[in-house]
Amino acid sequence: MKALCLSLLLASALGASAALLESPQKGGLQIQSLSSLSFGPEGLLLVAEPATASVVAIQTGDAGPKTERLAKPVSDIGTQIAAGLGAKKEDITVKDLAVNPASGRIYLGVQRRPDNAVLIVSVGADGKLAPLNLDPLAWVRITLPGGTASKVTNITDVAFDGTRVFATGTCNEEFASRIFTIPVPLKNGATASVFSAETYHVAHRKWETKAPIQSFIPYQSKEGTFVVGAFACTPVAKFKVDDIQSGAQVKGVSMVELGSGNRPLDLFSYSDKSGKEWLVVQTQRFKKNAFGPSKMWAARISMDYLDAKAPEKTNENAARRDEKESKGPEGIEIVDSLFGAVQVDKLSDSEAVVLRDTEGTLSLEVAALP
Repeated sequence: MKALCLSLLLASALGASAALLESPQKGGLQIQSLSSLSFGPEGLLLVAEPATASVVAIQTGDAGPKTERLAKPVSDIGTQIAAGLGAKKEDITVKDLAVNPASGRIYLGVQRRPDNAVLIVSVGADGKLAPLNLDPLAWVRITLPGGTASKVTNITDVAFDGTRVFATGTCNEEFASRIFTIPVPLKNGATASVFSAETYHVAHRKWETKAPIQSFIPYQSKEGTFVVGAFACTPVAKFKVDDIQSGAQVKGVSMVELGSGNRPLDLFSYSDKSGKEWLVVQTQRFKKNAFGPSKMWAARISMDYLDAKAPEKTNENAARRDEKESKGPEGIEIVDSLFGAVQVDKLSDSEAVVLRDTEGTLSLEVAALP
């Protein structure tokens, strides 16, 4: 009876999410590479696959209810992953982490050397690891176009936004930074729309077309729909993506500069206990560390900055974080609980799931948000 109930629940979940996919395939899915994971509704897993310049959407059947919360930290999770894959810890790379908002379950995208095999591993509330069995799951693959004489060279991030999926990456031409959009339902074999992105890099003091958006979130305001992304060295910029034609060039607006010498790793938004909204940018310092106990660190930025429009508050005049202080200017603060995180994703408005590196050993844990 228990097995029957589980089967009925899975069938119900897959049926509910079927409207998200068109012409889905079942079985035979092989993921050749992985740069980013994220979730849409009803357990729909999005995988950025740079090797095929595509986004793969998978109906996991993990559609809730939201009962999965990691009960305690999982220490040395790299060794556990490696043991399950018949590999050494040093041969395992966790490429990305995503929390399924429907269930709270954690998913890790893993690459194994020397065969470069890609696997997706889920982590339950009890800390137990299980590989995601792709064989019974429905899926679609959507191609990301390069251009008439170019190709996609990397996909940096992917995210669901109601009626669309966004992805970011690069192509091998002058306007290399790209934003891709895919309408829902996601159709197997379809091609995305594509925009070239130009951004003012505050630390570099110039407009740039080659630097990719490293991580982003879709953002809705009274002005319309935006992609808000972070770049290396580290401006946070927004790009309006309403009512533009595929192939167009989109000029971004930089609102905040977090400091030269940093590379963004992850980005998410949340509301604190008072209802104030924040944007969290997790980064890696690749120059001399000027603050804190780790080169992996995060800042939270008041979402009020995203509404800045006037020239005296944007681009050349964007707000700059005080690199030697934990706060400043007003509305920009370091998040102490995220020091050491190599991967992070929002669990709730009060907590994030963190893959933390401590002297070369990875642990998975839940961290409080301020």
